[in-house]
Amino acid sequence: MEGELQRIAGSNIRAYRKQRGISQEQLADALGVHRTYMGGVERGERNLTLRSLERLADRMGVDPVTLLKPPPPA
Repeated sequence: MEGELQRIAGSNIRAYRKQRGISQEQLADALGVHRTYMGGVERGERNLTLRSLERLADRMGVDPVTLLKPPPPA
């Protein structure tokens, strides 16, 4: 499905950010992007480059590959 990886990454970014107690604005500031851009990323509306995904994962202290893995079936 087109855009599915984008949505998975966004959902995972949101989950890891919340797990670490970081606000969307704090993460955006740390990355040097606007909060509305981060919202678009988390909703799967923005297409991240691999370099951006690596930077984001590094700031959150996670392996970038984990941000691309779909959650296990419920």
